[in-house]
Amino acid sequence: MAEEKQKVVIIGGGAAGLTAAYYLQKEIREKKLPIELKLIEASHRLGGKMQTVIRDGFTIERGPDSFLARKTSMIRLAQEVGMEGQLVHNSTGKSYVMVNEKLYSMPGGSIMGIPTEVGPFITTNLFSIPGKLRAAADFILPRSESGKDQSLGEFFRRRLGDEVVENLIEPLLSGIYAGDIDQMSLMATFPQFYEVEQKYRSLIIGMKKTKPAKSKQPVSKPQSKGAFLTFKTGLQSFAEAIEAKLDPNMILKGHRVEKICRVNGHYEIYLNNGETIEADSIIAGTPHKVTQGMFSDYHFFDPLKSVPSTSVATVAMAFPEEAIKNDINGTGFVVSRRSDYSITACTWTHKKWVHSAPKGKVLLRCYVGRAGDETIVDLSDDQIIKIVLDDLKKTMDITMNPDFSVVSRWKNSMPQYTVGHKQRLASILEHMEAELPGVFLAGASYGGVGVPDCIDQGEAAVQNVLEYLKNNR
Repeated sequence: MAEEKQKVVIIGGGAAGLTAAYYLQKEIREKKLPIELKLIEASHRLGGKMQTVIRDGFTIERGPDSFLARKTSMIRLAQEVGMEGQLVHNSTGKSYVMVNEKLYSMPGGSIMGIPTEVGPFITTNLFSIPGKLRAAADFILPRSESGKDQSLGEFFRRRLGDEVVENLIEPLLSGIYAGDIDQMSLMATFPQFYEVEQKYRSLIIGMKKTKPAKSKQPVSKPQSKGAFLTFKTGLQSFAEAIEAKLDPNMILKGHRVEKICRVNGHYEIYLNNGETIEADSIIAGTPHKVTQGMFSDYHFFDPLKSVPSTSVATVAMAFPEEAIKNDINGTGFVVSRRSDYSITACTWTHKKWVHSAPKGKVLLRCYVGRAGDETIVDLSDDQIIKIVLDDLKKTMDITMNPDFSVVSRWKNSMPQYTVGHKQRLASILEHMEAELPGVFLAGASYGGVGVPDCIDQGEAAVQNVLEYLKNNR
């Protein structure tokens, strides 16, 4: 008699859910495991924020545009699904920060805005002399209280002073998380800065000592590869390549999970069309508020209700080269809150990613919306485009309207890891283990917002599921 199959359901087809589906299917096939797998996605497509527009020879990302090359799980998955041949490094170039309507070069040797070389820091006009002297206090200040979470803002202001934070660190860090650095958790976002401070006491000395050594290449050699990778065919093509490896019969799109209950040692998953699906184990690759809604009978998920999510929009604009009268040498700039700008950053995408625009064309990608300033995201496309163009014209002297624009809104899509995030999550996971055994979380709301972080979480969830099912056969 055939062994009865254990049922695993993955909810959410973003990067974490797709990864989990791919690796779990691989394990089932290779080890001939008696497991039945289903992937449920509320929308009509898989890939989450990995969305690409290909138009008139341009490759335009609606969501993330790349990932850090040192995060190898994404490269490994690309190799698994036959996409490694499409991987390309970014072109390196100068980047700038906009403060009080003026563009300043990023000081050389700064890592996330933290100076590691004194020379460029002393000579930059980005900070006043009192601001530079205040930052130098980092050399003598004591360490933070051991083990205590604090906001990024509190940590960096104490070490380097308000001016360095406002003019450099805040525009860089809030660009990654679209968050308020005075609310965001140091331990959940950049624990390495805390560890460096604990070990070396001075953040500047610690960052200098832990910085990778520069390779001693002859000057004639070409510039080193950029630190980021993307796919020539766009990130959506990566999601599609993963999906193409999945058994289409296991994928259920356009179905939303309303509720999940534990009944007699297994799970009942209630869908919005009235159907019920049974599962022995579940991977919830869903945003935190969706997860809380699905498990609303379990009150230990309630803290997720109050975790904020920021709304942002990206605006990509295609121009002929001659439209830009004042071209700036570099790959883009971030904007300090001390500037009267609506955009928070602008990437000269055609320079950063050579494949993204045809020859003789320009592709600019701007970001709007940040914590505490999200109303712009609700404006019409035309209004957003006008605001962004007005901002760009202050800097770049653009003489034409774009050939076309692509506005992408991401409503409540950027989860904020506020102070205490790790403790809250640990408490929820502890309750889940006791009351919802075999249910695991993965995704941007939990253990890292980048695509590779979601891939890592998807992989870890697969191992957790296999371990759980093995012990509960």
